[in-house]
This record gives sequence, structure tokens and C-alpha cells, in this order.
Amino acid sequence: MASINIVNSKGKKLGTTKLLDSVFAVEPNLHVMHQVVRAQQAAMRQGTHNTKTRGQVSGGGRKPFRQKGTGRARQGSIRSPHYKGGGVVFGPHPRSYEFKVNRKEVKLAMRSALSAKLADGELKVIDDLDFEKPSTKEAAATLKALEIEGRVTIVLPDNNINAFLSFRNIPRVRIIAVSESNTRDFLDNATLVFTSASLKRIEEVLQ
Repeated sequence: MASINIVNSKGKKLGTTKLLDSVFAVEPNLHVMHQVVRAQQAAMRQGTHNTKTRGQVSGGGRKPFRQKGTGRARQGSIRSPHYKGGGVVFGPHPRSYEFKVNRKEVKLAMRSALSAKLADGELKVIDDLDFEKPSTKEAAATLKALEIEGRVTIVLPDNNINAFLSFRNIPRVRIIAVSESNTRDFLDNATLVFTSASLKRIEEVLQ
């Protein structure tokens, strides 16, 4: 069974905790992780882009010149796509980019991401992030004590508001509630940090 060190906010080791092999010791499935992250990014797209077809642009109500006798090719409207100011052929229109991913694949992707993070030494567990009041200074000191550099994702218990307010203004730090856990946020960082409570919760959900 895999294990990991638990430290306090000063970076001092408090002990170790065992991790569930079913969550943190699986063979990472790259295809499923890629599929799930693609689905997440697609769902984030607004899809509000729009172009006008020849029937939607203004003007072009009559033929620009008579059908016969000019020596030119017949034209029905100056708003045809080959005219300047004409409609757009096959242009984008409002749509949803979402596509479905099975629930089992979503969980497998999260287990794969956590296993990869542990194997790469990019996973840390802190005993607690209990701030009496919001303090960015204390939050920055905690990151320094943990020797965390680069982009970091911190997974907090849902009700830890003071910690959320303390870390939110620090550059390159992303804070998510454990109920918002997802594959993209697990992977999109140099270090992934859990509190003991959020680690226990994620194991309950993914085991």
C-alpha cells in the first residue's frame, strides 16, 4: 500500500498516512485522461460565435444587373459570398461543444491523474490549513515553508472559507473545493496539495 508524508503549515513532518492503492496506485490511462480533459475544455467554450449567411446580411434585394445582354455572368444578388460584404459560406454559428463522457471514465481519469502525481513526487498532504481569519501573508508563508514553486493546485474542504480567501490572490495558485475536484485541475499544475480532510474525502469518492 502506498503512503505519503503529512506535514504541517510550517513544513514539519508529522507522520505518514497510507493511501488506497485503488486510487493512488493504478496504471495511468492516458487515453481516458485526454478524453476527460477534452470534454472539460469543450464544456467551457461559450460557443457564441456567429456569422451571417447571404440571407441574413443587409442589402441585395434586387439583381445587380439584367440577366442577359451584358456579356457578364448572371448574378442574382450583390450579397452572394463572392461579393465584398456578402454572406459567409459555412461560417460558425452558435452551438454547444459539449460531449458526453461516462461516469466511470471520469473517475478512472481522476484516479489516473492522482496516481501519476504521486509517482512523479508532485503530490503533497498538509495536516490542516486552519486560518483564524483570511491572511494572504500567512498563506504565502505556508507555500514557502512547503517549498512549493511554480503553479500549484490546493484542494480544500468545502467549508474552509478563510483558507480560500487567503490563497486566492496569490499568483499561480488555484484553490478548489474537494467537491469540485476534476482531472484537469489535478493535472494542470507543478504541485497538487491536499489537506488531510480533503484527501480522506477524495478517497471515499473514488475508491
